[in-house]
Amino acid sequence: MYHSVGDCSDDPYRVTVSPERLDRQLGWLRGRGLRGVCVRDLLVARARGGGRDLVGLTFDDGYADFVEAALPLLRHHGFGATLFVLPGRLGGDNGWDPLGPRKPLLDERGIRLAAACEGVEVGSHGLTHIDLTKADDTVLRAEVAESRAVLSELIGAHVDGFCYPYGTVDRRVVDAVRDAGYGYGCAIDPGPLTGPYALPRLHVGERDTSLRLFLKHRLHRLRRRPVGAGR
Repeated sequence: MYHSVGDCSDDPYRVTVSPERLDRQLGWLRGRGLRGVCVRDLLVARARGGGRDLVGLTFDDGYADFVEAALPLLRHHGFGATLFVLPGRLGGDNGWDPLGPRKPLLDERGIRLAAACEGVEVGSHGLTHIDLTKADDTVLRAEVAESRAVLSELIGAHVDGFCYPYGTVDRRVVDAVRDAGYGYGCAIDPGPLTGPYALPRLHVGERDTSLRLFLKHRLHRLRRRPVGAGR
């Protein structure tokens, strides 16, 4: 789970990784026979009994620096990724982070550019980046179902993935994502809700050296129970 790629000097939420660090992290994966792919491709491979050499890479929030900094590195290493964007904040900024510097988000053109790249999947992060567990049913429906419709029209393709803002989920929110027609949902630590619509992920940031990546890779298998096929 990545977010922004750029200058890390002012990063109170630790959501930024420098291009140099990202390059080394992707190289670490490749050097161990692992290949970064979008979540959709990872799930398809695992459903077929394969994918043991694949790692799902995600970039949350749809920062403009994905196209400027992350995409060239992904191409260099021959990797794919899933980019989760906010169609209700096109060309805006990360106004939900009160302590952090304002970071520009992708506009329509940038999202279409990313979606057109081989191996890159574009998914929804909701409309405006709110905690969906605190939203009423009307707002929840808009953030989940309407964001999918808007995004599908924008990129001219099916939108399969959803990413829960802040990683927060409950049964009502998970059901809303499934009922809206998504194929999967990404969380962080969903606990007993872990499954196709609440996939656990590991945060990766500027502090993650080769040793930390090795430990995270190993501990991930111990901390997360296997994903089942049911609800």
